[in-house]
Amino acid sequence: MLTLLGFCVIDFLWLSLALCFLLAFCVHRLSRYLPTECEHSKLYILFQDLIRYGKTKGPLKRDHWLHVFDIPKRWFWHFYAISVGWNGFLIVLSLNMIVWGQKFPSWLTDILGFLTTGGPVAVRQVPQVSALLVQVLLWVHSLRRLLECHLVSVFSDGVIHIVQYIFGLAYYILLGLTVLCSDSLIIEGGSPAFPLLSQLRWYYVAGAVLFSWASLLQHRSLVLLARLRTGGSGTVETLAHRVPSGGWFELVSCPHYLAELLIYVSLGIVSGSHALTWWLVVLYVLFNQALAAQLCHEFYTSKFQSYPQHRKAFLPYLL
Repeated sequence: MLTLLGFCVIDFLWLSLALCFLLAFCVHRLSRYLPTECEHSKLYILFQDLIRYGKTKGPLKRDHWLHVFDIPKRWFWHFYAISVGWNGFLIVLSLNMIVWGQKFPSWLTDILGFLTTGGPVAVRQVPQVSALLVQVLLWVHSLRRLLECHLVSVFSDGVIHIVQYIFGLAYYILLGLTVLCSDSLIIEGGSPAFPLLSQLRWYYVAGAVLFSWASLLQHRSLVLLARLRTGGSGTVETLAHRVPSGGWFELVSCPHYLAELLIYVSLGIVSGSHALTWWLVVLYVLFNQALAAQLCHEFYTSKFQSYPQHRKAFLPYLL
């Protein structure tokens, strides 16, 4: 049925994730109108525990048993380490297929077949230049974030839920597979359909430029956040939360989340307008980052009475 509608398994997965986070965002926004007794219900607290992490978990009054599922937020670097290793491995396999005509391992072909058709496929998917570029840019993004976790960010004692941790690990594995699934070039055999240079398009450059700018925006935003806790020498002075300022923080509370969305949009541009699968990923990132930004924005506005009123949470002048 999904195939008839133009959807495959991987599309359904990303659409489901996007709708789940959209629902979570809407439920959270509407929760402010709930009676006080509902806010203290176990179901409501469990819901909030699953969508919050880091500083936004602080105001949540949780039962003691829920702390058993806490994982240090500084373990975020595990996600990017997995991504660098896994997506680097997929890049090597793609290059072997494009340059040398070597086939993907049978186990990878079976996984891609299931995600795209729900079963085995009789044809071989050969990555185009667009798919390879998306793979490389995704790898670069993951490597930068991994280095920033170790060299830039100053983590407090904030925590994430173990469900969020497991989801984060699986997310980057699924993301690498999604790049291959969203590639539209399917031919028999194991050699490129036409010379690589003839596949170059103007929107590859546009996507790469947006990727570079959004990456720089995210890096500068993370540096500004880190400086709130470090002195002029770079040593950590405090782990307390302070009001961020400068750069795009003058417009939104979470420019690093906005930059994350723009990075995925840039990858969608590189992949081409035909890649429905990747734009479903972008839709998921939009709702996911919007929820995280809204929670951060509420934390800042509740903790700091002098917090700038004109700042939005995520999208300048809109949200």
